[in-house]
Amino acid sequence: MQIRDKVVVVTGGGNGIGRALCRRFAAEGARAVVVADRKSADAEAVAKEISGIALPTDVAEEAAVKQLVQRVIQQHGAIDLFCSNAGLGVAGGSEASDSDWQRSWEVNVMAHVYAARAVLPAMLARGEGYLLQTVSAAGLLTQIGSAPYSVTKHAALGFAEWIAITHGDQGIKVSALCPMGVRTNMLFEAQFAGGAFLLETAVEPERVADDVIKGLAEERFLILPHSEVAEFFRRKANDYDRWIKGMRKLQASTQVLQPSGR
Repeated sequence: MQIRDKVVVVTGGGNGIGRALCRRFAAEGARAVVVADRKSADAEAVAKEISGIALPTDVAEEAAVKQLVQRVIQQHGAIDLFCSNAGLGVAGGSEASDSDWQRSWEVNVMAHVYAARAVLPAMLARGEGYLLQTVSAAGLLTQIGSAPYSVTKHAALGFAEWIAITHGDQGIKVSALCPMGVRTNMLFEAQFAGGAFLLETAVEPERVADDVIKGLAEERFLILPHSEVAEFFRRKANDYDRWIKGMRKLQASTQVLQPSGR
């Protein structure tokens, strides 16, 4: 896919990777870039900068996602590329609160489901459409210090795979964006990112946006801004037990897991 003259929607577009994607899509000549974000001020700031459209949206609410899609189609006739980019990171394991688990599930998984429900009918009717799912390398590997993040990102990747398999022959393209550390608020604020191992190799959001443009042009399922993720994934598949032992060593070296006190 080439972005020029396309109608693009980006959730979580008010900051971080989403903001970088919006800026890059605008620079690539998109006909319209819709900046969807729960924080309306952030969405409006990005939209003003790129002459885009700001639509405040809480992706955890299906009605809000449906309304977002309907408004864009009514105004522009179609959505060519829908980027489910909004995400949430919380610390904790099995002891994490039910509310943290639920919110992670809603934002990291169900938001992708709600988007697909809303955009796929029109895309299938046209015989074309593209879904970009921001998943994270945690979907392929894991996230030390956060069970909710790891589990929901695995689920998000599974859903992206399912769409690609089920609808690929009907003109639907899917890419899963799976970076490791990216220099965004999530990386610096999330408790589970306390280890330097993510910061050491973290890239700027603009670098991620560059890789997205290349990945979309090549219509690759996996877009990996950190090329080493592919090798880590191969090692995991080749010797799962050895990989788990290696992750235990990494966990011990980072000391990001703290007693919950519960």
